[in-house]
Amino acid sequence: MAPTLHIKRVYDAPAAADGQRILVDRLWPRGLSKDKAHLDHWAKDVAPSDSLRHWFGHDPDKWDEFRARYRKEITENAEAVAALRAQIGGKAATLLYAAHDTGHNNAVVLRDYLSSKD
Repeated sequence: MAPTLHIKRVYDAPAAADGQRILVDRLWPRGLSKDKAHLDHWAKDVAPSDSLRHWFGHDPDKWDEFRARYRKEITENAEAVAALRAQIGGKAATLLYAAHDTGHNNAVVLRDYLSSKD
């Protein structure tokens, strides 16, 4: 059975329904202490590459291309994906991100990727 995967801004308050809280950004979120983040794991190795992140710049007009490029990076990063799957372990988890845009960010792509591959 596939784990329940949620996505949420890392700045949002933790909730019991979050399960494991896993940060999936390459950079630490600005202005957030490690204590306030309430993380169980930081999976920066599955985040988009610096070059892809800079190219995208959270521009919704680049969303479809970003998704395709990021999915390719994820697919080619099998070791980090396997480590993330092992971390999740089939349980509920929340993939955390720092972006302001709740619909156009790497956690959306990663959640969909992980959900479609189980």
